[in-house]
Amino acid sequence: MSVHRVVALILPPQATFELACAAEVFGVRRVGLPARYEFGVCTERPGAVPTLAGYDMVVSEGLAALEAADTVVIPGWQRRQEAASPTVIDAVRQAHRRGARIVAICSGAFLLARAGLLDHRRATTHWRMAGELAARFPDVRVEPDTLYIDLGDIATSAGTAAGIDLCLHLARADYGAAYAAQIARHMVMPPHREGGQLQYATPAPADRLPQSLAPVLDWATERLHEPLTIDDLAARAKISPRTLARRFADQLGVSPGRWLLQQRVTAAQAFLEETDLPVETIATRVGLSSAANLRRRFHSLVRTTPAAYRRSFGRDEGGARSWPGAGHSVSELARSFPAPVGAGRAEPGPAAAGATGWRPQR
Repeated sequence: MSVHRVVALILPPQATFELACAAEVFGVRRVGLPARYEFGVCTERPGAVPTLAGYDMVVSEGLAALEAADTVVIPGWQRRQEAASPTVIDAVRQAHRRGARIVAICSGAFLLARAGLLDHRRATTHWRMAGELAARFPDVRVEPDTLYIDLGDIATSAGTAAGIDLCLHLARADYGAAYAAQIARHMVMPPHREGGQLQYATPAPADRLPQSLAPVLDWATERLHEPLTIDDLAARAKISPRTLARRFADQLGVSPGRWLLQQRVTAAQAFLEETDLPVETIATRVGLSSAANLRRRFHSLVRTTPAAYRRSFGRDEGGARSWPGAGHSVSELARSFPAPVGAGRAEPGPAAAGATGWRPQR
């Protein structure tokens, strides 16, 4: 399997955390995990580059490094009020034209907008900057309450830690749900956060915070093979179905039924990656009753068939796995990797996705 080359474009003064988001997911070698990515950094003028943290970092590579990148990451752009460097803009445009995936974290979306790569397309950024992005670039369809948006060839994220959410999502898109779950496990991170970013922009008073849904979510994920209903979840939470639906909407940004379906499909992904079980058996074990129902639900959420997903992310002909899942059961992986709901949105780009709307690994 070829190594995916990720290059971060450093723009002074560089935000250190946004850069670290990409470096932690794509650049760290972890025991027991195969090295799927090669990570590097570059800048317009190699040498000492100032950071927002008060120290300089030495970057030896120039913009030519972008010419060999499969993914270009722009980890923030602090001088968004100033005219962008024509050389940098041209290098980013050229990378996009030749097929590289362009990823902007936080304020990096402003550079993509300046380059014209977001015209008439959906994008997000930090909630404090969303209004500014929409005002300065009216052709961009700004979504202020989304943690990240993946269009296939272009991806943007909200502020700071949302960069981790996006990078983990991209690792999942490239190499499968189980591989991304293992990265997140090493980082002691949830592979996917629930809800949108406005929950952080306007926090509720402490005495008005709703009771956490975590206990009932944990209970449900242990019983995906059972015919759970919304009434079952409400009874477990000791609240009415209407109150349960309201709490799901407030805390997760999705309905209870949608969340439950997402968990079943995610568990099916883990089975397809880790086992050779037939689809009919997997459907029963994740509570989707039949192979036909699993195929229909799987395609509606993952935009591909179970068979195609297994070919890309499952065992090879010799029985080896394409990801290191030894020591972790399917149920553990399914529990550790909740599928995306309202927090992040992914849709295929015209060149990257193909007819199914699903992007295979690069």
